[in-house]
This record gives sequence, C-alpha cells and structure tokens, in this order.
Amino acid sequence: MAYQKVIVEIDKFVGEITLNRPDHLNTFDSIMAADLHTALQALEADATVRVVLIKGAGKAFCAGIDVNELAGKSALEYRAWIERMETPLVDISKMKKPVIAQLHGVAAANGMGLVAAADLVIAADNARMGLTAINVGLNCVGPVIPVARCVGRKKALELLLYGELVRAQEALDLGLINKIVPKEELPSAARQWAETLAKKSPVAVQIAKSAFYHAEDMVYEQQFAYMNEAFARLCTTSDAKEGVKAFFEKRNPVWQEK
Repeated sequence: MAYQKVIVEIDKFVGEITLNRPDHLNTFDSIMAADLHTALQALEADATVRVVLIKGAGKAFCAGIDVNELAGKSALEYRAWIERMETPLVDISKMKKPVIAQLHGVAAANGMGLVAAADLVIAADNARMGLTAINVGLNCVGPVIPVARCVGRKKALELLLYGELVRAQEALDLGLINKIVPKEELPSAARQWAETLAKKSPVAVQIAKSAFYHAEDMVYEQQFAYMNEAFARLCTTSDAKEGVKAFFEKRNPVWQEK
C-alpha cells in the first residue's frame, strides 16, 4: 500500500509506522492523519503483524497539528477537520493489537495525545511533551482525553490550561510513559521491547487489550464479570492449551494464533 507521509515496514511480527514529515516536526496535516489511520487499519488486519510500533522521523516525535491548514473554515468544516486529526487516537483503542509509541524529542498537542493514546510508551531521556495549543490561543481538548486517562483530572487540567512541556522523568512519574532509555539506545530498545511482546501469545495479548478497554468504564463489579468472561473464552483457545502444555514440558510454546 502506498503512503505519502508515513513509512510502514514489517519484520519479525512487528509493524513499524514512521511519521514522515521531519521538516515540519511531523506535525499532522490532513494527508498524514489519513495515512496514519489507513496504516493502523492495515496493520490491524495483517496476519503477519502482532505488535505495532509508532515513531517519528527527524528530531521530534510529533509537534502537533500543522496550523497552516487552520484558516478559512466554517464551524462544521473545523469539526470534520479536527476529527480527522484525532481519528488515529481513537483507532488505537479499537485495535486488538498492542501499539507502542517510540518517543524522542518533543510530542506536543496532538502528538502528546498520540503518545497518551498508545498502549505502551518507551521514551528517550531527552523527550518532552505537552498540551501546548493554549499558548497560541487554541486548546487541546481532544488530546487531553487520553492524557486524562493516564494522569487523572487535576494534572490533566493543569497540562491543558498551562500548556507547559513535561520532561521524561515527570512523564514517567505521571504514568504517561512506561520506561526511559538513553536517547542513543532508543531505537534498539524500542525494537527489542516490541519483539519481546510479539513473542507472547497473540490471542492472549489481543483478548487482554480488548477486554481492558471494554471494561475500563464499567462499574467495579461489572468489570470483574466482563474480565472473567474474557478469561473463560481465552481458556478455550488452542494458544492457552499450548502455553500450559509447553510450561509443563519446559519448552517454548508454538502459538497457533487461535
């Protein structure tokens, strides 16, 4: 499949998506947003892919939305435009396959939203992120949604209203990222992390992710009921039986992916 502003590569069950507007700090324009949406859907449907890794070309992960597209729209046109920009953030939550963000440099505004929307995040020690649109008279009311699910209401409002950049260590403390590595080690560390996850049972991983997102907004007792049903379905799969058998036989499992 041909893409204009992202690069897609597949190897060892990992599908890599590179945001490829380095001269514009990988800011979202309409074409890149559409490309990212299409790429996510394609990798979700690809049987050779178990894990998706998103990264940015050049010196930044993603500096937000390209404001050159901002002028001259009606309110209805603005709504359709911003929905296109935020579609990839929603896509990730609907995918069964886990999505890892490889964060270096800056992730601002919609870029921070993309990081927060990712299932897992590995970051370089020089990474920074922020909901910066407030500083130019706009706001990040879309990206703050996944951010708030990571950090809670009070901190999310602070990030939304002040627009300050958060450094990697604070982002780790807030639960926005999972781990920090030296910037020169980020590409290899992210790739290794993705490949390690790709060695797990795809069925178990996908059921775990889907169940987690579906149960997230349920009341406490309903969450247990839903998760128990998901676990029961998993126990009937070939992968579950193979995993337990391999454990007792002290060998590596051979996943059937069913």
